[in-house]
Amino acid sequence: MFQPIIPFSGLTGWRFLQNTYDRQFETFSKSAELQRDTEYFQDKISSIETAEDLVKDRRLLSVALGAYGLRDDIDNRYFIQKILEEGTSNDDSLANRFADPKYAEFSKAFGFGPGEVLRTSAPDFSSNMIELYQANSFEVAAGEQDSTMRVALYTQREMSELAASDGSIDTKWYTIMGDPPLRSVFENALNLPEAFGQIDIDQQLAVFKDRAKKQFGTDDISVFSDPAQLEDLITTYIVREQLSNFNSSLSSGSIALTLLQS
Repeated sequence: MFQPIIPFSGLTGWRFLQNTYDRQFETFSKSAELQRDTEYFQDKISSIETAEDLVKDRRLLSVALGAYGLRDDIDNRYFIQKILEEGTSNDDSLANRFADPKYAEFSKAFGFGPGEVLRTSAPDFSSNMIELYQANSFEVAAGEQDSTMRVALYTQREMSELAASDGSIDTKWYTIMGDPPLRSVFENALNLPEAFGQIDIDQQLAVFKDRAKKQFGTDDISVFSDPAQLEDLITTYIVREQLSNFNSSLSSGSIALTLLQS
């Protein structure tokens, strides 16, 4: 399978990836392995009528989970079946009890839950799922080269949708706080300490909003529907991440030098 080319780290690598993304993504999407998986999904998914049917077919389940960044759960069949069967219409359903919104999005997409409309045979279902799967797969492949690039690509895709979505400012912040990659981007960009996540959730919200006002001039997440504002967020994250990695390597080198001198 074609592997994304990221010859540099940090901001230079991000600029290179942005400038070559369309060509690289097209080549990646045409990889034989990816093509086989997506064609199989397209041919078979409309015949799936229950959550049990889906989890029994590992190839279908792999694409479905991969579309939502949940591929690590591929062997947790009973858990995934429960996520799908309980749906999202009840607040206490399993998917809704997770801070990470991806489980609820995954469950809602299929419509296996009580009172929900089954979506697997809808005209646009397979194409939308495959599009998500390809995007997530490319991000995973990029992350194998540089984990920062995976997070940046994910943020670029997810924040555009979140910023344009309905919901209050606080609701969007809680979504970010429950999404590990997005949370890491904002914690880094807003220069928050590692122990920040241990304080009360409402206090976290207040701090996030206060820091965002100082950094970006507003705490309204909808501002990131502006590509320039979103790029500013990602750039800040990458630069801070690069500086952190540089300082870590410098500290390690200093320690080694001290040991050698002694």
